[in-house]
Amino acid sequence: MNPPPKTPAADSRLAADFTRRDFIKGTVATGVVLGGGLGAFYFGYDRAVGSPLRVGVIGTGDEGSVLLGAINPEFIQVCSIADIRPYNVWRALHGDHYSDTALSARPGLMAKYDWKTEDVARRHLKIYGPWQELIANAKADGLEGVIIALPLHLHCDVAIAAMKAGLHVITEKLMGHSVGQCKAMARVAAHTNRLLAVGHQRHYNVLYANAADSIQRGLLGDLHYIRAQWHRSNLPGKDSWQQPMPASVKPGDPQAKTLAKNLKDYRAQLSRARGAMIDVLRAKVAQVEAQISDKIVKAEEYGYKRPQIKDATGKLIYQGPAIEELIRWRLWDRTGAGLMAELGSHQLDAASIFIHAMHKRYDAAADKPHPLSVAAAADRPLFPPDRDVEDHVYCVIEFPLPGFDAKDPVARQKKIGVQYTSLNGNGFGGYGEIVYGTGGTLVLEREQELSVIQGPASPSSVRVSGSGNGGPTLDTQASGAPAAAAKSAGGGPKVSRGYTEELEHWAWCIRHPDPHNQPRCNPKVALGDAVIALTTNMAARQGARIEFKKEWFDIESDETPEGVKPA
Repeated sequence: MNPPPKTPAADSRLAADFTRRDFIKGTVATGVVLGGGLGAFYFGYDRAVGSPLRVGVIGTGDEGSVLLGAINPEFIQVCSIADIRPYNVWRALHGDHYSDTALSARPGLMAKYDWKTEDVARRHLKIYGPWQELIANAKADGLEGVIIALPLHLHCDVAIAAMKAGLHVITEKLMGHSVGQCKAMARVAAHTNRLLAVGHQRHYNVLYANAADSIQRGLLGDLHYIRAQWHRSNLPGKDSWQQPMPASVKPGDPQAKTLAKNLKDYRAQLSRARGAMIDVLRAKVAQVEAQISDKIVKAEEYGYKRPQIKDATGKLIYQGPAIEELIRWRLWDRTGAGLMAELGSHQLDAASIFIHAMHKRYDAAADKPHPLSVAAAADRPLFPPDRDVEDHVYCVIEFPLPGFDAKDPVARQKKIGVQYTSLNGNGFGGYGEIVYGTGGTLVLEREQELSVIQGPASPSSVRVSGSGNGGPTLDTQASGAPAAAAKSAGGGPKVSRGYTEELEHWAWCIRHPDPHNQPRCNPKVALGDAVIALTTNMAARQGARIEFKKEWFDIESDETPEGVKPA
């Protein structure tokens, strides 16, 4: 008797059995090795790039220093940096000494390239203030590309200037402050034939790659719901986005007092220190002194403005100095774009990756699907009027499932919902994503732990876990000192979160020019991520439901959700 034809459920179970074994015994082992810099093996690019790519780094603050720490010197040689803040220049060279875990994520260029002193470092490295100076001297310095980690409102202008100067670009996310800016950046990249990549590092995170592969092979069956969150315990007076400033630039600011107190405490400890602690505390003292030296920056000369909040009558109820918009740029919509840009963009990008994998399960050549609609809300009940970004954001986004057809009354119901929340004031649950399917559930926590729960309601699971010390709280959330990077199950080497691999692959693609050699988060992909995040912002601020238009995702179309054409 011939066996009955395989049903989708049977196919799912077979795929699940194979994928589970493969995931634990094989693919994750590969991911573990990634911590040693073998992303080339996993993501399909060669170790060798010839001579390292000569780059400049524009913006060496919190996230910029994380990217410096992720550089593999075999792929990239940093030849110049540009930043208008003395503190950022100091930290780019010496690293972040506020804690051991901070230093692990931001070791500084002197440690990265084994430059023994700052004098030696400055012989190898050009240091500029304004970004314009670095680009103007790029040819003389022999630069081939730039890494941009500036506040969001500067991404477009700097990236376009760099590409027009003949430089390849990798910029932090979001791609731009508006969809129009993103399209302008993508068009210039095509016109100048420069590679433009955007730093959504989950495209190079082994756990997310494995999760997408498992979905495509049927481990979870058909997907029907994704839930994501990024919850933080930030409260008034203890807000990681309200970075300390020198007391002299804003007298009376509670956070400004932090630096003076830290300096006093570290100097007192240094006076009593012995042995190796002397060097540790000297570095801490020097770091705080560098942070206080930001008082010399005339931020208004670089385009920063005095942030203001007015009430419904137009009365001014809050005003800060221009340097506050520079140091605390995430708190202001003119320079940042709030929770959806800084946090939500990562997780909605992840949801898109998972849903794309679902489509590829049925059609290996399927394009990444665009969302259909978003309904969102936002509020400001927590913090005083010292910012204009929201405290909390909540949204539901609809994506099409395979077989969706808007014109068919039955097929148009084939949709999947993605629910996302970003909260301040309560960090319960941290951040992560849960993917619900008919064959199981996939849980990703803090980019470092992955659980596969098989069956619609089975408690049995397979977990690929981190070290248990908490994931690196890097500056996508600007939460201060990052914790230790994740380790693999069994206490093996660190598993990379994707920063090193995205930089390596960008350099490799530049060294191997070919239409097929493109960064995984190229302008088309990054534009899609930006459309989702920025449109969700609009829906949240309006308390509305917005239907996405396919033209918004088309680089060549002038249509944008903001209604402003690309410049």
